[in-house]
Amino acid sequence: MSVATGLAIGSTPKPELAQRAVLEAMQRCGLEVANSVLLFLTSEFARDPLPAIKAASRAANCVQVVGCSAPGIFTDQDWVIDAPAAAVMVFGGPIYLSADPAPRPADLLLALAAPNALNITWLAAPGRRFGGVSGDATGQGPFSVWQGGKAATAGHCELALHGVTGVVGAAHGVRILTDPKPVTAGQGHDILFLGGKPVLDTLQQACGAEPLPLHRLMAGIADESSHLMHGQYRLVALVGASEAERSVTLAHHVEPGQRVFWAVREPEAAQADLDATVAALEGQLPGAPDFGLLFSCLGRGPYFYSGIDRDLELLQRRHPGMPLIGFYGNGEIAPINGMNELLQYSAVLGLFHVQP
Repeated sequence: MSVATGLAIGSTPKPELAQRAVLEAMQRCGLEVANSVLLFLTSEFARDPLPAIKAASRAANCVQVVGCSAPGIFTDQDWVIDAPAAAVMVFGGPIYLSADPAPRPADLLLALAAPNALNITWLAAPGRRFGGVSGDATGQGPFSVWQGGKAATAGHCELALHGVTGVVGAAHGVRILTDPKPVTAGQGHDILFLGGKPVLDTLQQACGAEPLPLHRLMAGIADESSHLMHGQYRLVALVGASEAERSVTLAHHVEPGQRVFWAVREPEAAQADLDATVAALEGQLPGAPDFGLLFSCLGRGPYFYSGIDRDLELLQRRHPGMPLIGFYGNGEIAPINGMNELLQYSAVLGLFHVQP
């Protein structure tokens, strides 16, 4: 096998953790020289990741070290939050990561970004981007992104995976409460009427007699009602509501005519959604997946599942022994309905089959 992972946990953020993780991964797949290394470090490394990056590069005999810092990281072995740690995936054989200065629209690109480096121009550039956003849940803490063994000056990076066939999907993890209705009146982030009715009325009807906590409620936005059944929609948090105007304010602008539905975040729904996403992706690959990349919201991981990352358990159960790496961030990136979208409270999964 030309792909393997390693995970090292310590009490202080020392470069040796990155070295240990790389050596563990190299031993697992019998490599002496790696083509590329994917390295994720916990936030303790964020202010000065270069020593750990260099340690990983030396251990792998490779200069193409790519990754970022995050509040939590994981591999197929375990997950780590609130402790210094390094997670690594090494690539050998026909597989390698490389930057392409002129990607084509159909190219699948691993994309990592700092919160302050996200912009519409980059997301809308040619290429189907998937990945996650470095930093803590608020986007205000320390963060770092690196490529080619050094800091990414633009604050983001994107790389193509060569030697593999890959597919990507997003699991939103919500229970849908209503059918999508067109926005019939609104401005900016405020919706006034949904399907011809005061929007707050539709939300209260969806919640029933006992109002649901606002932090668990989400609005789903789709351009067409048919996109809902394929998971091609954006989830948006609710900012507030006005009893006087019967309006609802969202964390994202909405255009008149777009379809909006109400949903609630629930662990059981999240598991069912991810299970369906994995099954759909498996059906698109020419063979069994050889490795996976998973980018999960910090608000979805162990905090969401009462101290257990049930998303990891599901993938381990469906594909025992499959190398897997990822991190918990404050945003997920995925191509949805022909556009690269920034998601929240979601899990973005890429499955890859090594080409013969």
